[in-house]
Amino acid sequence: MPSTDQSRTSQVAGVPPLLLHICCAPCATYPVQTLRQRGFSLTGYWHNVERVSLPVVWEPGYDLLGFLGAVAGREGRPERCEQCYRLRLERTAACAARHAFERFSTTLLVSPYQDQALIRAAGEEAANRHGVEFYFEDFRRGWAERGRLTREYGLYRQQYCGCLYSEFERYAGRAIAEAATLSHEDR
Repeated sequence: MPSTDQSRTSQVAGVPPLLLHICCAPCATYPVQTLRQRGFSLTGYWHNVERVSLPVVWEPGYDLLGFLGAVAGREGRPERCEQCYRLRLERTAACAARHAFERFSTTLLVSPYQDQALIRAAGEEAANRHGVEFYFEDFRRGWAERGRLTREYGLYRQQYCGCLYSEFERYAGRAIAEAATLSHEDR
């Protein structure tokens, strides 16, 4: 059972609560700020990243085998990403329903590298299965502000989304370039 640092019932009366799936602290910076300005009372949800200053539903662990099984045969983009979105947002919608949140969203919507249409479709499908609402907002306009905030807060900013495939793609290009440089130097 996930632990809850603050229950949904302790939210401020009249302020709409929203459960926010957080992929990582850097991507949470701008959406958290913006959603608070929009009047939402936020609770974060995640199961594999560092904590931020929000009430939180914390689910330890990362289902690597479930992820690998879901993307088997779909290792390329966008197919792999679509499976990842479905897994993450399904868990978030289930958590929202379990903890009586009427709606949920995700910080994945801040990244210009993520597919907004696939995220929206996965979020709406999960929401429908669990009787909650998926709150969609294109947060990409805040990408530069996210960068500024991560520097201000001293947050680690990796150059890939976090999955094994994305990490490989990020560093494979560098390894190929380095290998090409070395082979040219040997001539």
